Amino acid sequence: MRQSSIRRETKETRIDLALDLEGEGESRIETGLPFLDHMLTSFAKHGGFALRVDAAGDLEVDAHHLVEDVGIVLGAALKEAVGDGAGITRFADASIPMDEALATVALDVGGRGYLVFTGSFNAPMVGGIDTTLFEHFFYSLCTKAGVTAHVRFYGRNDHHIAEAVYKAFGVALRKAVARDGRKGVPSTKGTL
Repeated sequence: MRQSSIRRETKETRIDLALDLEGEGESRIETGLPFLDHMLTSFAKHGGFALRVDAAGDLEVDAHHLVEDVGIVLGAALKEAVGDGAGITRFADASIPMDEALATVALDVGGRGYLVFTGSFNAPMVGGIDTTLFEHFFYSLCTKAGVTAHVRFYGRNDHHIAEAVYKAFGVALRKAVARDGRKGVPSTKGTL
């Protein structure tokens, strides 16, 4: 079973997260940031993952630590759930429109964490979150999980942009971690 449960507690945040790659898109997410909850719910639903997140952080400071740490813990859970990567597809992409916005995500679940995040938001905040934190969330997730991601997006409505990105990431990740029937690890090195 490709599941993981991770708890991370620091002086700034407390995160309890469970991920099941074989889920049906069901989620229960409570971070104290309703917009982040909405984005993670979209990620899980369209990725077809079961995701539970119970998180709290120093929101009286700002959302930075909480958003970053949720990304770190989700990345750690993904890495653990994928395991050695035997039998996964490894590479995948998805383009998701949301009205005037379009997000394209290409992934390599190959053990090397890297993020290219191309596009811009139109306002400094959306849903009470600094829009620069979305890139930081995916950077934290990718570097912890060992995933290379290229994320490109555009649009006029920042809510639509963010949601298209989270949906596209979920869809691409579902395809990348899907079992493709091959035996062994999808790498000429023999390991991810």
